[in-house]
Amino acid sequence: MIDISGVGVFLGLDVGKSAHHGHGLTPAGKKVFDKPLPNSEPKLRAVLDKLRTKFGTVLVIVDQPASIGALPLAVARDAGCQVAYLPGLAMRRIADLYPGEAKTDARDAAVIADAARTMPHRLRSLELGDEIAAELTVLVGFDQDLAGEATSGRIRGLLTQFHPSLERVLGPRLDHQAVTWLLERYGSPAALRKAGRRKLVKAIRPKAPRIAQRLIDDVFDALDEQTVVVPGTGTLDVVVPSLARSLAAVHEQRRALEVQIEALLEAHPLSQVLTSMPGVGVRPAAVLLVTVGDGSSFPSAAHLASYPGLAPTTKSSGTSIHGEHAPRGGNRQIKRAMFLSAFAALHDLASRTYYDRCRARGKTHTQALLRLARHRISVLFAMLRDGTFYEPRTPRLA
Repeated sequence: MIDISGVGVFLGLDVGKSAHHGHGLTPAGKKVFDKPLPNSEPKLRAVLDKLRTKFGTVLVIVDQPASIGALPLAVARDAGCQVAYLPGLAMRRIADLYPGEAKTDARDAAVIADAARTMPHRLRSLELGDEIAAELTVLVGFDQDLAGEATSGRIRGLLTQFHPSLERVLGPRLDHQAVTWLLERYGSPAALRKAGRRKLVKAIRPKAPRIAQRLIDDVFDALDEQTVVVPGTGTLDVVVPSLARSLAAVHEQRRALEVQIEALLEAHPLSQVLTSMPGVGVRPAAVLLVTVGDGSSFPSAAHLASYPGLAPTTKSSGTSIHGEHAPRGGNRQIKRAMFLSAFAALHDLASRTYYDRCRARGKTHTQALLRLARHRISVLFAMLRDGTFYEPRTPRLA
């Protein structure tokens, strides 16, 4: 929890694109500032310097630390102020405790300031990250945007509509550059058949030397399964190559971005700790680094597990309601990173043993992976706290 014992004024900022609204409260709850602040360094610095001169230590609290909230935080740090972050969901729930239903910048800023003054346990630390972490934050955000664009659903939908057998062969492999290259040039069943088996094997072998022959054999087996031509199949020669080019371009951008992320990650002191855990590659490690950091802002492993929604939520009321259920909220970036890393770690003996035990208890594949991710995040918390590498051992089932 953030120490507020020496704070002279709590300055809550409801950040905006062109201006922020600031609301300042003393530890006793007296309002000392309530004005809009232009999103410019001179104006922000003038207000912070004035508050520091009059009240001493200033704690600046925002509900959005990145993007439009980045400049006020940077100015506050440079001006010698403390900074903290009140998560947006917590702020909205706290706002419901205050009278009135209005939603204004001034009210939000007042809620942020008063919550920091009366409920400091709700605040999250915003220690000054190094340049590596700041650059990683930008690159990881861009990579996630690209991941949203790298969707193969449209191609798979068209292939399913006109040639389901071909979709079953190529659809699951659309992430492979050899498959997208193939569809860029031969987007329809007729074009593939006309090119011929030998020519296609020779063409994709440089991009997929181990699976070239098997892939083309599977393609022609799929082509032989369907003799009828569904009306509209001729449009695939126009649409599929265009979609494949777009998908290949996004994949190429992500591969280039991964190289940059990996280079930054290797320079960070926690990178070796994170990547020592089986299944934690470049992208999951980068996501964990920019969202969790060294884990010091979480009091325990249980708190860290509940942040992405990996810990079950308990509901109890008298004797009629008592149980646990999977939460719907949480940080989706961390949850996805831990879920995918758990899936990738099934080759690890300890992780596989835990997964198999969950399946033996009747859990589905997804449920078993979520439980494995929950266990792994506890191990990760201990690794970050102690700065130690992963030590394989068979975990006990809870």
